[in-house]
Amino acid sequence: MHLIASLALLPSLAFLGPGDVTSHGQGLHGYIGFGHEPLPAKGNFTAGMGFYAAVWPLTDKPLAGFQIGLPSSWIQPDNSDNKDKPLAPVGTLARQWKERGPTWDTVFQTVEGGLGYWAGNHFRYGPPKFSMNATPQCYDYEVGSPGWSFFYSNTALPDNQLGIAQLSNRLLIPPDGLPFKGKPNGEFLGYSWMALPFTDATAGDPPTGDQSWTCFLSSANFKGPIAYYIPETWSKIGKLFNEPFLHGRGLDARPGIMGGGAMEINTVPRLDSKDARGNTYSKLPNLQFPVDKNGRAILVQDVTYYSKTALYNDFKSWRSGGRDISGVFQTTGAFKPKLNTNTTRYDQAGKQIVGVEKAFDTKIFEGNVWGLQWFGDRTAEAGKFPQYYKQDGDKRQAIPASEVPPETKLLSAEFSLAPVGAPYTSPTVGAWAKPGPSLGPFKVKLADGSIVTYSWYRFVDQPSFQQYRWSKEKKNALQRLVEKLHAKWKPKQEYMAPPTRGKLVSLDPALLVTPPKGFEVGYVPIVTAQAASR
Repeated sequence: MHLIASLALLPSLAFLGPGDVTSHGQGLHGYIGFGHEPLPAKGNFTAGMGFYAAVWPLTDKPLAGFQIGLPSSWIQPDNSDNKDKPLAPVGTLARQWKERGPTWDTVFQTVEGGLGYWAGNHFRYGPPKFSMNATPQCYDYEVGSPGWSFFYSNTALPDNQLGIAQLSNRLLIPPDGLPFKGKPNGEFLGYSWMALPFTDATAGDPPTGDQSWTCFLSSANFKGPIAYYIPETWSKIGKLFNEPFLHGRGLDARPGIMGGGAMEINTVPRLDSKDARGNTYSKLPNLQFPVDKNGRAILVQDVTYYSKTALYNDFKSWRSGGRDISGVFQTTGAFKPKLNTNTTRYDQAGKQIVGVEKAFDTKIFEGNVWGLQWFGDRTAEAGKFPQYYKQDGDKRQAIPASEVPPETKLLSAEFSLAPVGAPYTSPTVGAWAKPGPSLGPFKVKLADGSIVTYSWYRFVDQPSFQQYRWSKEKKNALQRLVEKLHAKWKPKQEYMAPPTRGKLVSLDPALLVTPPKGFEVGYVPIVTAQAASR
């Protein structure tokens, strides 16, 4: 087999013959998604959203140049009252995307992330990972962990771009994402984003709302809030670009819009070759799904939207000296919409793919559950995405492996594996050093083969807060609140309602930590580095 790394190495396509296998990107693109009925107009279910998503190894090997998100969601600030004024200031990355105008509301600010595989992952190990992510400034930068961007850099974010406050004192949050225990095969991870008032709204410079979008997880060995986006993360864009119109329009102050979810198929490699007649064939990696005996892959269940009645109101009262609360989401503030879905349109290098819908299609199953249904078509066996394609005019036709000519040598061709990435590092000066950690460093080895280094910081001393000139009174009030939370909210109680079906997945046990004596409340384990083990 002649495996050629790139067409760029060839002087001309005319020199390619049968069996000359070439490697490319743009193997597959599409959004396998679900929507839902409109939310009740009077419910104000815009203060939170969550669901249970299946966890499984989408590929059988860690592949280079591969990025597919497992079912995830997007949250955006509701700026529907603005019909024509740009939310993306001149000079931001998103402002270049003219098709998003005139308001650029869909690329102004988002909370994204979730389960998946990302091209920037440094440490692949088979199963997917879970990662937070947000775009606070029109995609100029992203915030994926308490110290780093969304896999875009080995070094920590600049001090003034840090945006996540670690909340859990029981869970490590590595920059490369949270790995899982063993080999999950369709077990579920629950996660929700809840807007909570950890601090009061201010009319200062810049004006800032009180919404701290907080990530809750529900797994077999850990449950509870892990971190939140500091409200100033969203509000400072107006001051930075001297755009008063942007004040009060970020996720710190506006209701959240959350319109369903999807698997985003972003970056998939492909192999091309020709037969003796000059016909072009292509091969995708083996993409697999967890199917039951009926050919069903259950991917998402218990999609729920929340109003402030679910947790925000009680949390605010608790912060102000009211009765203790457990953190459990109240059902009186929850709404489960009826889901819907549509057949996905796929493309390969800009060419429409046809025939996938004969192998499987998206479906809403009994119990308001979203997933995929295989039909028994010979194009792909149950639980497999069609792997082979033949170019037919301006389209790519899915075909079974038996129709791939042997002379193409595609059947035995292999994809490149992902290399181990460089270490993630953090500074020894600035926000990481002043006031700095109280104890550490410590090291643990994760299931992905990496070594994580972490230290214990007093909650308000963690790096993300040091860019703000908060009063001593504000810091002390926040510190006291988190100490109460650590004392009252336990990592094994339910916060989200349990899943209506299936089992929960387990996080990598190495992520779970026990606070040292004297650090049981008010301190958090901040990851300062992650590197490959030797």
